[in-house]
Amino acid sequence: MLRIALLAPMLLMCLAATPACADLHITRDHGGYVEEYKEKYARIRDRHERVIIDGICNSACTLVFGIVPMNKICVTPRASLGFHQAYYDKAFTFGIKVTSTEGTSDLMSYYPDTVKDWIRRNGGLTTEMKKIKNGDELWKIVDPCPEEW
Repeated sequence: MLRIALLAPMLLMCLAATPACADLHITRDHGGYVEEYKEKYARIRDRHERVIIDGICNSACTLVFGIVPMNKICVTPRASLGFHQAYYDKAFTFGIKVTSTEGTSDLMSYYPDTVKDWIRRNGGLTTEMKKIKNGDELWKIVDPCPEEW
């Protein structure tokens, strides 16, 4: 009993000294406000967390590739990415989808060359969602998740 009482504080000290590593699992993210994603991914990058794309990652979600280091991102066989032009919040455009050239340029400025190359090979960003699913094309952009992740 005395041995357990002595080991418990030592174990707690070891756990407290080890940095927490929480992975972000993306399973169904259809995007949203670009500035919110920039802040979210900067926090993940700064905490050295990993990102596992295990489903849909569309629109602003794809900013992860320009903010979090690529060696901290992986995809599962369920991963799907979707890219399109940026557009203004429909709340300010009377419900009409109005593209933003400035916003689209901003998005593109974050993407690594591998993402930009895929977008160029597929006709550039348009108002229509361009999707990439699991397979060789996706793996040219990001590595599949290793077994131990």
